[in-house]
Amino acid sequence: MQSEIKIGQRFKFILSENPSQEREAVVTRVLSNTEEGLGPEVGYYLAYWVEACELPETETPTTLVFERGTDFNVYLDGRPVSITLLSDLSVSN
Repeated sequence: MQSEIKIGQRFKFILSENPSQEREAVVTRVLSNTEEGLGPEVGYYLAYWVEACELPETETPTTLVFERGTDFNVYLDGRPVSITLLSDLSVSN
């Protein structure tokens, strides 16, 4: 399964347990299971990994690691997450 998200892409995400709080992040790395250092059996469960920094940036950036499951769902720390990719036109500076 190929990643549709690219380095530098901004996106909004909502944790399933707190749907009223929308957060934003920017992708810093997209990794395969092999690049993440995992064995081939992980491929039955996870398709790829996305590292992102939460926005707005702070002195000590918060790095988040999202996993895309083979079930086509996205997870953050094992919790389901809803993701909305932002187009370049909708990103504000």
